Amino acid sequence: MYDYLIIGGGLAGISFCEQALNKGKSVLVLSDSSQNSSVIAGGLYNPVILKRFSEVWKASDQLELLYPFYQALEQKVSQKLINPIPLWRKFYSVEEQNNWFIAADKPNLAPFLDANLIHTTLSSIESPYAYGHVMHTGYVDTGLLLESYKAYLKMQQCFREETFAYDLLEHHDEYIVYKDIRAKNIVFAEGFGLLSNPYFNTLPLDGTKGEVLVIHAPKLQLEVIVKSSIFIMPIGKDYYKVGATYNWVDKTNIPTLEAKNELLTQLKELIQCDFTLVEHLAGVRPTVKDRRPLVGRHPLYKNMFILNGLGTRGVMLAPAMARDLFNYIENDVPLDPYIDIKRVKRFVSSFCHNG
Repeated sequence: MYDYLIIGGGLAGISFCEQALNKGKSVLVLSDSSQNSSVIAGGLYNPVILKRFSEVWKASDQLELLYPFYQALEQKVSQKLINPIPLWRKFYSVEEQNNWFIAADKPNLAPFLDANLIHTTLSSIESPYAYGHVMHTGYVDTGLLLESYKAYLKMQQCFREETFAYDLLEHHDEYIVYKDIRAKNIVFAEGFGLLSNPYFNTLPLDGTKGEVLVIHAPKLQLEVIVKSSIFIMPIGKDYYKVGATYNWVDKTNIPTLEAKNELLTQLKELIQCDFTLVEHLAGVRPTVKDRRPLVGRHPLYKNMFILNGLGTRGVMLAPAMARDLFNYIENDVPLDPYIDIKRVKRFVSSFCHNG
């Protein structure tokens, strides 16, 4: 009898798995790696919404958890995963500079936005209006994390590579049964795969396709992340990740020529040096219509839970949301109404009515 059967091996599933293991719980993770948004993600963590110069929800709390969480994972899988790097927001006008100063003066944003503009000249990027420095930023190598953590779980005999068959799930008062597996609880952390889940697929998960490029640009010589209409992020040895697009219609993991051309056009407008396109990746982010995570217990089945909807900020959100769900299950600590699926009245009432 496992304490937890976890469906999904992306950032959400890994984070909950790690939370449970650290508390002495037994786990089994099932994943078919069909949802690759965690793999292709930029992996960027950034406490500020740079379109509006506003704070990410509970950013300080998430950052406080983020560093020790990923550093502990580094020790566990013997890999370098977290890379703190400054982020510079390129300004395009005096008005943008003024908006930055106003934002940096706000108490909730002051810890993250440097009030002093950066006038440093970057070798291949022109920026006559300077840059704004966002602090406490960087990226997590999500592809390496998922690959190495899966290998770790396999060594512990806690991972199975398979597609979950929902019709084989049996419910009992104190446990669930799935094939040869018995577990006290089941946690669904399937990302966009949620749409195939008959227990939760009426939740308002929208899904936003994102595409990124990996380029090789020896002359670019960047040591910071630069954000303009796109981001360009150094990932070592003169390689850079460039992204990202947002498509709310196409829900496939297939890279498109349209997105590739869009990113290349914006990249050529941003940098003035040669580069080689190395890779083009695509995935569907598990975004929610109200832009809030989907966390909580199923209205009918008390041992069935969901951890999803982390959207574009999975690296920051996953450790905190996993902690909150675990404390909710094990210690009866109420979930923040902001993330609790109870907020989706139609979803809850549909099961109550059917029940």
